[in-house]
Amino acid sequence: MSLALRINDALPQTQCTRCGYPDCQRYAEAIANGEAGINQCPPGGVEGVARLAAITGQAIAPLNPDNGFEGPRTIAIIDEAWCIGCTLCIGVCPTDAIMGSNKRMHTVIEPYCTGCELCIPACPIDCISLEPVDMALTGWAAWPQNLADLARQRYDTRQVRLVREAQENDERLQAKALRKLADLPAHTKGTDNAAEVDRKRAIIEAALAKAKARQATQA
Repeated sequence: MSLALRINDALPQTQCTRCGYPDCQRYAEAIANGEAGINQCPPGGVEGVARLAAITGQAIAPLNPDNGFEGPRTIAIIDEAWCIGCTLCIGVCPTDAIMGSNKRMHTVIEPYCTGCELCIPACPIDCISLEPVDMALTGWAAWPQNLADLARQRYDTRQVRLVREAQENDERLQAKALRKLADLPAHTKGTDNAAEVDRKRAIIEAALAKAKARQATQA
C-alpha cells in the first residue's frame, strides 16, 4: 500500500477542507509528497498528528493554529422555520448528509454529518448552526473509526455521482447542440442573413469542441 493511501486511512474523513486541501485524500497525497505538514487536521486532533507521525516517521508537532483547533464533534442543525429550500447547503455537503429539494424544507441526517461546517457559509439566511455531540470528547475520541469509514464511503459515492451527472449533462447539451447544428437555419429565427447563420454555427461548433475536450480530460 502506498504511503498516501496509508495516510488517508489514518485521517478522520470529515472532508472539511480545513487542512487547506479539497479533501482528505488530497491532503494525504500532499503529506506523502512532502508538500504539507502532518499537523494540519483539526478534526484528527493531537491523536491524529500522532497517527500520522507514526506512519511518516516525522516528529509529532502541535496542531497548526492556522488550520484551526481541536474541538468536540459537532453536527449541523437546520432551523426548519427559516429554511427557504434553496439547496445551496445540499450542494456543498461532502457526504450528502442533508435531505431536501428545491423550495422544500431541508433536514440533516445526523449519522452522516461530519461537522465539516461547509454548509454554514453556503446558507444565505444563516439558518444552520452547529451543535456539539459531547463537549467532553474531542478529536478521534469524539469521532470513532466506524463514522470515519462511513463518511469516506459516502464521500467517494458522492464524487462518483457528481462525475456521472456532469457527464450526462454534457451529453444532453451536446445532443441538443448537434440537433441545432443539423438544421441551423430553422433554429436561426428572424434572419435570412447567411453571415449570422455562420456565426451561430461557429459558436455551436466551438462549444462542442470544448465539451469534447472536457470529456477527454475526465476519461
